[in-house]
Amino acid sequence: MREDLLRMLTQVIEPTRAEPGCVRINIYESTVGPTCFYIHSEWADEASFETHARMPHIERLAHGIEEVATHSLQAARTIKVM
Repeated sequence: MREDLLRMLTQVIEPTRAEPGCVRINIYESTVGPTCFYIHSEWADEASFETHARMPHIERLAHGIEEVATHSLQAARTIKVM
């Protein structure tokens, strides 16, 4: 399932990078413990991120990830402190 999950995640990278307001987006994998992926993205403003969250490729990921992931999708929105 790891490869299926990684394939799904990588499919959203290029379309997301092409979106207005996307500063950067990358996929990270934990180096310890079970397979765990993280997507980190940075946006020019909240409006850009809100538009991104409603894009078809993101909605497909959110609905399809349940088929290949062992845990539910979790999101944490953050702001830069330092």
